[in-house]
Amino acid sequence: MSDLVKPETLLSVRDLRTYFFQDEGTVKAVDGASFDMLRGKTLGIVGESGCGKSVTTQSILGLIEKPGRVVSGEIFLNQADGRTVNLLTLKPDSPEMRSIRGGEIGLVFQEPMTSFSPVHTVGDQITEAIMLHKNVNKKEARKIGIEALRSVGIPKPERRIDEYSFELSGGLRQRAMISVALSCKPRLLIADEPTTALDVTTQAQILDLLRKLQNENGMAIMLITHNLGVVAEMADDVVVMYLGRVVEQGPVDDIFHNPLHPYTKALLQSIPGIDSPPRVKLPTISGSIPHPYNRPGGCPFHPRCASFMAGRCDKAEPELKQVNDRQKASCFLYSAEGEEEKK
Repeated sequence: MSDLVKPETLLSVRDLRTYFFQDEGTVKAVDGASFDMLRGKTLGIVGESGCGKSVTTQSILGLIEKPGRVVSGEIFLNQADGRTVNLLTLKPDSPEMRSIRGGEIGLVFQEPMTSFSPVHTVGDQITEAIMLHKNVNKKEARKIGIEALRSVGIPKPERRIDEYSFELSGGLRQRAMISVALSCKPRLLIADEPTTALDVTTQAQILDLLRKLQNENGMAIMLITHNLGVVAEMADDVVVMYLGRVVEQGPVDDIFHNPLHPYTKALLQSIPGIDSPPRVKLPTISGSIPHPYNRPGGCPFHPRCASFMAGRCDKAEPELKQVNDRQKASCFLYSAEGEEEKK
């Protein structure tokens, strides 16, 4: 086992950098992200669109396509047999990586309508995944697939398994996608925006389903979302990302009640609360996310930051450091100079 990985850690991402090399320039989609995923817990990864959340999960699963490439970092997985493997040392199309992808790590894609093949039935796609990871024949795989559909609350699974994805409603499609991801009993489920484009009632049902399946199977869940309400309801720990970097991480209660990074504070202030006064404009984060080919020097958030310190934040990039017993933040406010500035 790597010295970096504790026994209670299921997945450990260390200084991950995934860049896209294009004619116009280099896009640093993930630029030094580090975090740990604990066994049986839910980790919420939040941030605005384009912050690198989805690319991080694609890097974990070896799904980065050209012109993208993981240029450095380590991703350690504590496997069920007790071995620890660095996923970045495996070729994306190798038998070992294929057994991990879908076997030990399941993925619920962001948009199930485009994730399912429209020319194959839902059952064909579930049984294919089961036969790839389990030593069973097609008849046995179909039986497992029907039970997988039933476990996620799809009515009449014996009939639904022979339907196409376009014959299902949005909520049933999302449940079917979850059943594919869970059909091989993964130890980690990565859910990328699992409630996008669903009405609020169906969203609540999907989140309740994920929590129920987690309790039954003891699996960990990595929840990728920009919806802080979903994170507050589901997550044990939170990672906040901005421009490909982790700017804050800690337990969900601490993040929501004692945010440290100015970006985290701005995100939380922009959410309407039940006690918010009516007809009052909500606070917004000034400016917009910088163009990927024109990243600012120094701290990536400094052009939009209300706590910007001239000559400091625009000159150097802060490291992610332990601020208190439970939280880490990447901000000069918690350096010696920043403490003096706050006084």
